[in-house]
Amino acid sequence: MTDPISDFIIRIKNALMANHKELLVPYSKMKKSMADILVEEGYLDSAEVIEGKPFAQIKLGLKYVGRTPAVTEVKRLSKPGRRLYASVGQIPRALGGYGITIVSTNKGLMTDKQARKANIGGELVCQIW
Repeated sequence: MTDPISDFIIRIKNALMANHKELLVPYSKMKKSMADILVEEGYLDSAEVIEGKPFAQIKLGLKYVGRTPAVTEVKRLSKPGRRLYASVGQIPRALGGYGITIVSTNKGLMTDKQARKANIGGELVCQIW
C-alpha cells in the first residue's frame, strides 16, 4: 500500500456509507492521532487500540446523527506524489469553517484551529466535513 492515510480515511467513509457501527483498521501512530482528533471533534464515537498477535489494530466507533453519518465528505490534500505545506496564514478552512483541516506540524497532528492558535504551519493532511 502506497498511501496508508488515504486508505484509513476511505475505510471510515465506506464503513459509514454501509451503516457499520464499528471499524477495524491497522495501527500506526499517525492513524491513532487522526482518530483521536476525529473523536475530539465529534466525527467518531470512540477509538481504542487493540493489541494483537500479528499486528495491532484500532477499533473505531462510528458516529451517526439520526440515520445520517457524522462524516459527509473527506478530501486528502497532501499525497505521496505531491506534498502540500502551508504557513499559518495559508491553512485553508474546510467548508468555510464547518469542517476541519488536519495539519501535521512539528508539535504533532492538530486541527486547523489549533494550528492557528499555536501559530504553527505544516503539512496539510486532509479535510473532513
